This record gives sequence, structure tokens and C-alpha cells, in this order.
Amino acid sequence: MAIADKRLQRREIITKAVCGKGRKFSTITHTVTPPHHPTSILGAWIINHQYEAVKSGDGIEVIGSYDINIWYSYNKNSQTDVAKETISYVELVPLSYVDPKHRSSTEEVSAEATQEPNCVEATISSNGSSVIIRVEREFAVEMVAETKVCVVVDPNGFDDDGKEVDFGLGDDGDFEDLDSDLLEDDL
Repeated sequence: MAIADKRLQRREIITKAVCGKGRKFSTITHTVTPPHHPTSILGAWIINHQYEAVKSGDGIEVIGSYDINIWYSYNKNSQTDVAKETISYVELVPLSYVDPKHRSSTEEVSAEATQEPNCVEATISSNGSSVIIRVEREFAVEMVAETKVCVVVDPNGFDDDGKEVDFGLGDDGDFEDLDSDLLEDDL
């Protein structure tokens, strides 16, 4: 049975679906000034990461904060201390796909940290009074909303006599238009 069958009709179903997705990797630099001039960096790590997602224009904003802890030595490596600083941030993640027919009044957004903020480098600044921290982080965002889905309907019902249904997709690569990154998280 081909989709062009005259008996077939179409219907529109209103349903909740994923109507937008996005992903963003970023590298950020922070400067932390400890109470003593550091001699060397013994360790740097990030803890207490918290965030939430809000819709913003064509993207989703991830608003969050985390604590940076730097273990360092001072007075020519004779003493050590831990410097702590709370960092607040706003990361705009653009949506790479948006269903243009979704109902904007039903939008719900969410974000997931696919890579928690991680300190990849900590160096003493050139004037010797502060520590420069390079942080990597990555977020995947999703927008769920009501949208219309078109389905083909056979008014005579479904006769399960073993016939195969041909929706006319053929083997010419209709699925190549799908973005594998969008499907990756669903597996």
C-alpha cells in the first residue's frame, strides 16, 4: 500500500515533543586573588556546581555558580593555604534545531552539564599576586513544547493480513537529513 492511496487521509495530532535542542562547549578564564602572594600552585578544583535553565530569545540560558578552591604555597614554599571563590555565570546556548510550529506558550526548557566545570590549567599571574584558572564546561539543552504531528489515517481501519505498508521512503537516504547529534542522547 503506497502513501498515495486514495483511501488514506491525514490528521494532525497535537502532542508534547522535543521542539529544540542545542549544545555548547566553552572555555572560560577566571582570576582568583588569594590573601598571600602564591609561590606555587599545589592544586585547583571546582566544587558545588549548581545551575538552572531559562528560555532566552533564540536560545536557552544556563544560569549557575560554582566554587573554585586553590591550594597554594606562599612565603617561598614554607606555608600553604586554600583560596576559595564563588563564581556566578550565565551561558547562552543557541538552539541548533527549533520546530517552527511549536506553541511558544507551552515551552519547557532544561539543561544538562555534559561536562561539569573542570579546571584544566592554573597559573600564577605575571605580577605574582593572583592565580589564573582556565575552566572547561559543556551543556546540552532541550526545549519541550506542544506541536502538531501529521499522521496518515486509513478510514477503513487496519487489516492485519500480513501486508507490508510502504510509506514511500525508499532507499535513497531519506534518513540522511537527520542530525545524529540530536539522536545521540536518546540511545
